[in-house]
Amino acid sequence: MDRRSLLRAGLAGLFAASPGTRAQTPSKNARIGLLANPNRDLALPSTEAFLRGMRELGWVEGKNLTVEYRWADGDMDRHPALASELVRARVDVIVTAGPPAVRALSQATKTIPIVVAIMPDPVGLGVAASLAHPGGNVTGLANLFEELTPKQLQIFTEAIPGAKRIALLNDHSMGDSILLATQTAARTLGLAAEVLQANDPGHLDAAMSSARRNRDDGVIVLPSPFFNRYRARIAQLAEKNALPTFSEAKEYVRDGGLLSYGPDFPQMYYRAATYVDRILKGEKPGDLPIERPTKFELAINLKTAHSLGITIPQPLLVRADEVIK
Repeated sequence: MDRRSLLRAGLAGLFAASPGTRAQTPSKNARIGLLANPNRDLALPSTEAFLRGMRELGWVEGKNLTVEYRWADGDMDRHPALASELVRARVDVIVTAGPPAVRALSQATKTIPIVVAIMPDPVGLGVAASLAHPGGNVTGLANLFEELTPKQLQIFTEAIPGAKRIALLNDHSMGDSILLATQTAARTLGLAAEVLQANDPGHLDAAMSSARRNRDDGVIVLPSPFFNRYRARIAQLAEKNALPTFSEAKEYVRDGGLLSYGPDFPQMYYRAATYVDRILKGEKPGDLPIERPTKFELAINLKTAHSLGITIPQPLLVRADEVIK
């Protein structure tokens, strides 16, 4: 291959690598499944980001793309039935997020490619041999929350100087790895950590009341599709019990939480479109390395801080990507 041909080949690979570039309209029609943990409304930003990524790669819903939507409405117990429905629908690829959905889908099929927009430790979940070489039918993007929680707790201690106790709001359906990593990070920072289990709306009231009785200095809301569904309720209960909350998603802060630090989740869905495109064009999911987010955002709600009587240090405000006043 001469130098000019080599250059053309390199540029072609570069422009095919991201949904942010224009692509020719694919010649085939595709049928994909999308299993979302929340309801349609809560999933809208992520769904729109994914479909935008698909359009930029030439896949247009209603034209050459059919999407089979399944909404779990925050009920983790619905995932196995919804996963089976998508398998029976004979879709080409399934897109989803979160451990409960990934587990249900990986049990329902070992042949249909599964692209996960957001998942913690895929190796620990048992759905990938490694990030570089997944090896099975699951690939996508992994947000390793286990590595993120130490930074979250560090930011929390900056926002609440002198904090000694922290409550960890945990959904046990997510597994133990994130909780254990957070407990270890808390001990490293000299924080006493209380675990508050909740996987039912009624548990949230009891959990927040327990945190207040125990005089916890704040609540870390650990990752969970269930918590995401009830994030406004969590914010209301936190304010009622005079508790600052910290989570991984800025949507919590927009709904009244105090702080968040984590990746841009709709952007991860947007990136997931690249995986779907490559699989539809013949690549095997087991050969596609699992990505990790590289950009993390800090969001602060000053209205909530004011209502709680908390003054956010200026250096933290300067670092924030989004400040709600």
